Amino acid sequence: MSDKPTSDFDPNPPRRNFYGRRNGKTLRHSQKGYLSEDLGDLRPRNVTFKENPDRTPIDPHAIFGNDRPIWLEVGFGGGEHMVHMARTYPDINIIGCEPFINGVAMLLGKIREAGVTNVSVHPGDARDLMDVLPDACIERAFLMYPDPWPKARHHRRRFVTPEHMIPLARVMRPGGIFRVASDIPDYIRQTREEVPPAGFEMIADTDQAWDDWISTRYEQKALREGRPPHYVTFRRM
Repeated sequence: MSDKPTSDFDPNPPRRNFYGRRNGKTLRHSQKGYLSEDLGDLRPRNVTFKENPDRTPIDPHAIFGNDRPIWLEVGFGGGEHMVHMARTYPDINIIGCEPFINGVAMLLGKIREAGVTNVSVHPGDARDLMDVLPDACIERAFLMYPDPWPKARHHRRRFVTPEHMIPLARVMRPGGIFRVASDIPDYIRQTREEVPPAGFEMIADTDQAWDDWISTRYEQKALREGRPPHYVTFRRM
């Protein structure tokens, strides 16, 4: 497998997974219902290789039927942050990507409970979506408590590496904001080192959460286990 960074000119980008499991505990009956009843209407079309083998660009505004600003969350976990953003900012649209099906089911339940309609859910690899998004279409992106891949030999699987950051930079508009939250000091170290060369300027690096932040279950677990969270903000140059 090639180790070269992905770029918008690479017809065969590497597919080194930056996530772990696709499935976890057996889904509850209600969660199976969310997947069968709600996911189809929220899922963007022509994103997967099966649907779009030629990787023809899609119109992200057509997903929502309006021209509001579009935000992107990579790996939304249980969906707390994504739903909070959708509810706090009703005049934006947000697309969430998550390959872990249990997390997708949890998000769908939260969407139904909150009644938010400015959301779209890609139950798969964020790179598949970034492959088909046009240049400079995303105004804000979030990476909240990503899989830490703690072993040194796995650090290149982390999302904050060139093969992921170069495609993210391509789809973000100049001036767009990229937020990263993690409780793993080495993940933050790598974030500081590898995100700026992809085309981002670091504008905040702090242990103070953003004003519109909602603490997620991953953050609460980190705090219980004595790992303080850290928050880094970048601007797309």
